[in-house]
Amino acid sequence: MAYYKGAITFGLVYIPITLSASIKENDIGFNMIEKNTMTRVKYKKTCVDFDDREVKNEDIVKGYQYEKGKYVVFTDEDFEKIKTQKDKNITIEQFVNLDEIDPVYFDRAYYATPTGGEKAYKVLLDAMERQKKAGLAKTVLGTKETLVLVRARDGQMIVNTLYFFDEVQKLPEVKLPKVDKKELDLAMNLIEQMTEPFKPQIYKDEYNEKLKKAIKRKIAGHEIVEQKEKAEPTKIINLMDALQKSLKKVAR
Repeated sequence: MAYYKGAITFGLVYIPITLSASIKENDIGFNMIEKNTMTRVKYKKTCVDFDDREVKNEDIVKGYQYEKGKYVVFTDEDFEKIKTQKDKNITIEQFVNLDEIDPVYFDRAYYATPTGGEKAYKVLLDAMERQKKAGLAKTVLGTKETLVLVRARDGQMIVNTLYFFDEVQKLPEVKLPKVDKKELDLAMNLIEQMTEPFKPQIYKDEYNEKLKKAIKRKIAGHEIVEQKEKAEPTKIINLMDALQKSLKKVAR
């Protein structure tokens, strides 16, 4: 299912595309139930000023409160009318070196698939991949202007939504102590010993698997057995000792 239908533009080049989700959630869903009757709890949408009367979804509209108790109503058509064609497209305003983007700015990722202009799509894709560049653009998704990054990865064009600068909070100030050179060298050595190529396929959601097994036990009428670590981690107060013992463990 397409999340967005529009176009990527840069200069005078126009590439019709659709965006589709790059991630699927594997979360296990739980319902809220009343523990005595074992029936589902339902949330009702109610009207605040009319004795909490239940409101149907088709009767709910978006309203902006400009004075206390006074609203102007906006329909989906109203939101569309105030968008220009530039707002509807992903218009690349500049290109940046991909490694300049701090990961803290990344929000969601979508696959961009061409629905026309395949040659222009491939030219842009290959050019960005060879130069390790990415396009910075803005577009309006729904009712919100969004900063996006158009990038290439392994022959696929990906569009990332980004947070704006003023949405990223400042790092809390922390007074840090001076670092001992021996400890720093040991830490760097430990990091080097533990460094391997990134292989995302080897990482599995182990807790999710445990949860599935626990659900099967519950269905079968069995109690959940408390999970215990095979070996309790050793608490080491001295940092130097912790680093040295960690290095020995990794070197085995």
